[in-house]
Amino acid sequence: MPENTLATDWVSEVSGKERRLFSELNMLLRALDRAFNPENLPLSERLYTAKNFYSELSAVRDVIQRVLSILERVIPESRKNAFWFQKFAEIKFLSDRRRDLLKEGLYQQDRPEKSLFFLYDSFINLKVILNDLLRSNHVSYIGYRNFGDMLGREIRENRVFNPFRREIAPEFDTIDNRHISNIVKAIDDRGLRRKISCVFVYLFRFLRYLGHVEMPPSGPSSVSCAFLVFVLLRSEIRAFVGYLDGLSGQVDREDLKALLQSISFQFYMESKRVYTQELKDLLEKRSASQVRGRLENSSGILQNLTEQSIVQLACHFSPGDDPEVLFPSFITRIEQSVKLRDDVSVLHRFIEIFEEVFEDVGKRKRVFEALRDYMSYFESFTFKLLRYDDYEEFTRVFNEFMEISPEVLETAGAFKVLERARRFRIYLDTTLRLVSQRSELKDRPIREERVTTVIQQYLPSL
Repeated sequence: MPENTLATDWVSEVSGKERRLFSELNMLLRALDRAFNPENLPLSERLYTAKNFYSELSAVRDVIQRVLSILERVIPESRKNAFWFQKFAEIKFLSDRRRDLLKEGLYQQDRPEKSLFFLYDSFINLKVILNDLLRSNHVSYIGYRNFGDMLGREIRENRVFNPFRREIAPEFDTIDNRHISNIVKAIDDRGLRRKISCVFVYLFRFLRYLGHVEMPPSGPSSVSCAFLVFVLLRSEIRAFVGYLDGLSGQVDREDLKALLQSISFQFYMESKRVYTQELKDLLEKRSASQVRGRLENSSGILQNLTEQSIVQLACHFSPGDDPEVLFPSFITRIEQSVKLRDDVSVLHRFIEIFEEVFEDVGKRKRVFEALRDYMSYFESFTFKLLRYDDYEEFTRVFNEFMEISPEVLETAGAFKVLERARRFRIYLDTTLRLVSQRSELKDRPIREERVTTVIQQYLPSL
């Protein structure tokens, strides 16, 4: 780019005004790189050489387009016009030697604006290549990895916008809560303060990433961006768990060591649930509502886990703090357990009613439809509270019930439905017993009035 077409300070000015966009750009560049390690992808197929990576590369294309849209938004119109005029001039009028000099000036990246245009130019080229690759409708593992190597090289060669230049980016990775910052600053041991600060930075980084997940996804592009956020989070959570495990071995205080190990285990288990259950083969699913639901559940699970971990760690160093001071919308573990038990109780009661009215064909159909409506609610708002071990059984039963047509309840097939409902009721008995044994629910009975009220909302008259 010619020297006289670029101001020296517009990049810093626009990065201050558009901090959220630059935060998203930082995150998406990291996510694009991590997407080409198949261990970060929620795949059931582990024989990568036999898999078609068309869906994954299509998601990468959508995210590249989002990166370009961010760049086009932050680059002033006059700068973009100058850029495209230069591209035109390079092709039409300049000699090879002049083109060499222009490219060399851009590749030096001696100013932030050159790095920005270097990124813009690279991603325009990559988008064109990618569109051609996707025309074949089949992408091999080798082709996928090779494109990833090219993309990763372009990202890492950017002097300003390479997100891997530093492990912690101070302009984005901050403890974004003054109360918690003060708690950390109050830790007397300097070494411990630095280590705990790093734990909090990881956790707030997770919240920053989740804050860029658009809910509900408004189209394929936002679905792809949300998907790659979770791909990035899988890589980051794996590193975070490793960091916690190493840190717990360096801590002398047994109570803090136990807390760090507990947080590590929770992240290990909940991420396993997200990536082997909720998001498994997500890009292969055809139902937009199902994809949306899986993304929402995954976001809810990780958001809740991260906030719970922040609260646990903050309260360890500052006992007696009110969690709502940290997060106004925070739902305590007690409230989560109460909600889970109440909602499972409603499900249990629905099946009892279905059994009770089964002999009346009209009533059995009405109750079954109401049960399915409640299952849709449960899947959207309560699935994220289930134990990892319960998730698969609930998912299997819900899918079976959703596939049953109303006409089946008028035939002999209704008796198979009844038998399946009875088996699930027995499973719910066990689930309720295990939930009720949680320490936070001791001396807290099921809220029968709420259960009755919810039933009446779905079955106003029977």
